[in-house]
Amino acid sequence: MSNIYFGRGYVYSIQYHIVWCVKYRRKVLINDIEKTLKQLLIEISNENNIKIIEMETDLDHIHILIECSPQHFIPNI
Repeated sequence: MSNIYFGRGYVYSIQYHIVWCVKYRRKVLINDIEKTLKQLLIEISNENNIKIIEMETDLDHIHILIECSPQHFIPNI
């Protein structure tokens, strides 16, 4: 269940499920590449005040469930 947040005059609970695929679906997300990718995504999310709820990788794609505020522009997330 997601959290409910209160802003000045509004209430929100926003979650996005994002899936990125590797170019040509090559199976490259293993070992150090996977660890580095996850670390970079965590750093970027912390800088932009976005909470990563879940993050899982397969060999050729990554799933991320994030939670953010209404002020975040979807294409920039």
